[in-house]
Amino acid sequence: MPVIDRGRVVGALRRWLLAGLLVLIPLIVTIWVLDWVISTLDQTLDILPDAWQPERWLGMRPPGMGVLLAVAIVLGVGALASNYVGNQLVAWWHALLQRIPVVRSIYSGVKQVSDTLLSDKGNAFRQALLVQWPRDGMWTIAFLTGAPGGDVARHLPPQDYLSVYVPTTPNPTGGYFVMVHRRDVVPLAMSVDEALTYVISMGVIVPGGRKGALPVHAPAAEPR
Repeated sequence: MPVIDRGRVVGALRRWLLAGLLVLIPLIVTIWVLDWVISTLDQTLDILPDAWQPERWLGMRPPGMGVLLAVAIVLGVGALASNYVGNQLVAWWHALLQRIPVVRSIYSGVKQVSDTLLSDKGNAFRQALLVQWPRDGMWTIAFLTGAPGGDVARHLPPQDYLSVYVPTTPNPTGGYFVMVHRRDVVPLAMSVDEALTYVISMGVIVPGGRKGALPVHAPAAEPR
């Protein structure tokens, strides 16, 4: 009767388990996020009058109709805000919300972030950079956000300095805003999406398909 090597069996089971988790976890999380987004957007149908509800004329609520309605609302608001009259209404609405004490702080912060990230006029996150952080000799990925402005520009000339955002890993929504000299910045050929993937994966997923995790052989400690 053949002898079973328990160590090899345990090692194979461990490899299979990790391989299965690497395949299933991203798939499950993606499906869960999509299901949450679709189910949340489907609640947009609740704003319709009862006579217009899909249950009245279809006998059921097809999944995804709320997504179509939400997209139609966003497109309609965008089309309205793109003309002169709509632009004036948006300005009036913005001025009104600025006068409400608690709402003002929340709305202003969210609007500034969305304007920076989504506006075509902004230049945030348009280029991936390589900077030394948090000290000389240590390098990390950063993103160009602009140039020093306001009173800061008197002390740090925009022609000499850049405003950059240094994200944290693996959550790039947190990070540091710093202003560095142009000579201390190395522009990267990778896109912003590739750089974000590089940051989120903690350097494991390298743009170009190469593996970033390489063995590091530390020198042996000298005997005392």
